[in-house]
Amino acid sequence: MFSGSIPALVTPFAAGRVDEEAFRVFVDWQIAEGSSAIVPCGTTGEVPTLSNDEQHRLFTLAVETSNGRVPVIAGCGSNNTATVIEHILAAEAAGADAALIVIPYYNKPSQAGLIAHFKAIVAASKLPIIVYNVPGRTVADISVETLADVAKMPSIVGVKDATGDLGRVTAQRLASGPDFCQLSGNDETALAFNAMGGVGCISVSANVAPRLCAEFQAACQSGRWDEALTLQDRLYPLHAALFSDASPGPTKYALNRLRPDFPTDLRLPLSDSSAESKAAVDAALAHAGLV
Repeated sequence: MFSGSIPALVTPFAAGRVDEEAFRVFVDWQIAEGSSAIVPCGTTGEVPTLSNDEQHRLFTLAVETSNGRVPVIAGCGSNNTATVIEHILAAEAAGADAALIVIPYYNKPSQAGLIAHFKAIVAASKLPIIVYNVPGRTVADISVETLADVAKMPSIVGVKDATGDLGRVTAQRLASGPDFCQLSGNDETALAFNAMGGVGCISVSANVAPRLCAEFQAACQSGRWDEALTLQDRLYPLHAALFSDASPGPTKYALNRLRPDFPTDLRLPLSDSSAESKAAVDAALAHAGLV
């Protein structure tokens, strides 16, 4: 259902507000460069700092700008099940194609709690759902067995796996079936992830290098592994540099290097990237041939 290079879009801010025109232009560029879907309002979009109205407006802007050219996977996660339902209903009303729903953070729910969480969401909306598992941010971790149970629910179609545990790709494939969509949540290990049965990446680096990331994913999907390895080597320093300071600070800095009109503003508690991080980004952009 979903595959290839899928950028987790940054959210441009100007004078403290969402810069809607910059967002529209950015979405157009992403699609023109070969991204196969887009994710507004994920972690990279600074979603914890967005109001509900801003988040839902970004869903609408993404759908309107995409205009059916690529799927829109709306970031609808929260640690409050009722809030997730509010977001997914807004995404459905806006015309999004799917919802990305992160494992609830801070609460530390049990595996039974996670099943109940997703069961309530599935009962509220028919929108396809991609489960987002990122224990490094949420502390909670959906087990392979629990994910297999959740995957039996009618609208749960896949997982964005940012555990960093590559063995899970095979374990989840065996438990949830070969048709369950597995997307990497880590650019740096996407090559191995795809080789083990993954079908793409919800990517941070694709914000900055959408064409190269799309070419990399296309090479993986067609089994051109030598070409994919060459692109991996070209992109790897960028993957690392974009996390050399709190994300998405380095990503917004990199985008501004490539597209000087793109705003670099962040919302607190995030702040401007360090000089060392910016130097790492500069070197990575040069290595990738982007500057």
